Amino acid sequence: MLSRLTRLQAVAVCAVPVVALLGAAVLAPLPFSVAQPGMTANVLGDNKGTPVITVAGAPTRTTSGQLRMTTIEATGPDARVSLGDVVGNWFRTDRAVMPRDSVYPSGGNVKEIEQHNTEQMQQSQDAAAQAALKYLGLSPSKVKVTLKLADVGGPSAGLLFSLGVIDKLDGNGGGGDLTGGKNIAGTGTITADGTVGAVGGVALKTQAARRDGATVFLVPKDECGEAKAELPKGLRLLPVTTLKGAVSDLMALEKGTKIPSC
Repeated sequence: MLSRLTRLQAVAVCAVPVVALLGAAVLAPLPFSVAQPGMTANVLGDNKGTPVITVAGAPTRTTSGQLRMTTIEATGPDARVSLGDVVGNWFRTDRAVMPRDSVYPSGGNVKEIEQHNTEQMQQSQDAAAQAALKYLGLSPSKVKVTLKLADVGGPSAGLLFSLGVIDKLDGNGGGGDLTGGKNIAGTGTITADGTVGAVGGVALKTQAARRDGATVFLVPKDECGEAKAELPKGLRLLPVTTLKGAVSDLMALEKGTKIPSC
């Protein structure tokens, strides 16, 4: 005959599975990615020894400023992110815990996701070149733009690519640099008609930009709130919705004209 458990013994017995469940929860993989500020690249210069922007069929100009596209670095699509990882990074300003589906498309293996990101980057580059040439009134059948940026995927560099092409070909339209010689960074997708779209991880990208010397950051207007949340000291936000507007703001910035910030 089994003796009745004392209250203390019962609590102890019940605590064992509870502790085991908590331990399993801490170690179990969760559908999140942990992101941090990534690399930046000056689209007016070289990346890994290769010019980011190459133009054939039209003369280009020598530039003195910088236009830095920005990135985030996230745990891989097949990485195990546990509850401990989520809790440990949740309150850090230099980290972001993001749903994995917001960083990588749902489904597919690692190779398929990498292929998807590569295709997005190529589509972004094509749209960026078209938007820049359209803004300048140049025909893509006479002017060929080639954009190359190694080891970066996704569409978020579109705006900076377009601005880089414009600066290479026309500058500010009066012989000077579109950047005014400044270190300008930013992010945003672009369509062939010059519409700027929102991206993810803006608060981390502003940190990457300031780390690499930028003093001005072009941000899709709809993401001003996120960009302001963890804005590094010394970095000014310029909200943009179109390529034309971004060019106008940069020219106004160079002249010292008052322009809106986020």
